[in-house]
Amino acid sequence: MSLEVRYARSFLVDLKRLEPTAYQLVYDFVFVKFAHKGQLHHLPQLRQLNSEGIFHRFTLENYLLGIEVKGEIVKFLRVIPMPDV
Repeated sequence: MSLEVRYARSFLVDLKRLEPTAYQLVYDFVFVKFAHKGQLHHLPQLRQLNSEGIFHRFTLENYLLGIEVKGEIVKFLRVIPMPDV
């Protein structure tokens, strides 16, 4: 099963605001690795955020990435630095 990958404007804005090393890390993962493999089980620490199973988040080193999954469409919504707890 191949997924269609989309990118929200908010994700692209967040990505542009990252420092260069973080930008490259996220860019390589999202646009190269995930875009070619396109399988949800490749997402590190994937967690469902709502009861409908549409919104999820996963971590990539020190960053949280939010996605929306509807059928065979995965839309990257946000990328933010991991909050200090």
